[in-house]
Amino acid sequence: MEEKISAELVKILDESPKVKRFFFKLKDPISFEFKPGQFVIIDFPTITHEFPYRSYSIASSSSQKNTLEICVVLKEDGCASPLLFKAKTGTMYTLSIPQGRFVLPEILDRDICFICTGTGVAPFRSMIQSIYENNKAHKNIYLYFGNRKEEDILYRKEFDELNKEHTEFSFIPVLSQEDWAGANGYLHPYYLKEFEDKREAYFFICGWTEMVREAKNNLKAMGYDRRSIKIELYD
Repeated sequence: MEEKISAELVKILDESPKVKRFFFKLKDPISFEFKPGQFVIIDFPTITHEFPYRSYSIASSSSQKNTLEICVVLKEDGCASPLLFKAKTGTMYTLSIPQGRFVLPEILDRDICFICTGTGVAPFRSMIQSIYENNKAHKNIYLYFGNRKEEDILYRKEFDELNKEHTEFSFIPVLSQEDWAGANGYLHPYYLKEFEDKREAYFFICGWTEMVREAKNNLKAMGYDRRSIKIELYD
């Protein structure tokens, strides 16, 4: 039987008009260990659906023990997100143990390119935090983050600060429905321009299905193989 974990919702933060950050404290006397990029499955027993549970990437650093953070966008016609958005601190939930293979390689011997949209940034935030908090040796890191409007850029202050503090870290938010001083339009031209030299790199793509598929196809057309590309759909 799959191991389950009892967790208490201890904090909720508004991150954008439609996204909240949820913080859970594990109640079981175990050390909660996970690899950055993994996810947990949360049970929603009151949902009258064939699948009364949902998967959420862990957004917090792996250095945090017995706590975790997830980042959730409200889907008005959804089953689970409206319940979370109405939840109060102190509510107990049942979670799976961490799962998934959408993780960093053990040795970061190439540039890393993260490509994401919306809450697809959550696993990348965990990866990036863990790299810096654990002083893990790495080369250049690029984060291409697509959103519709400026107000939708999640964890913006945090990424902006990293961009200033670390010369090897590049944060490139791209807006598709609002003019601003930064990058505009679609994500694809920006990472394609950076990697037009076809140097060795690890690519991680997470977000809306259409974007993920297009990015994967673009990279394969450039000559990058499946060992260099990892994807996670976030619709």
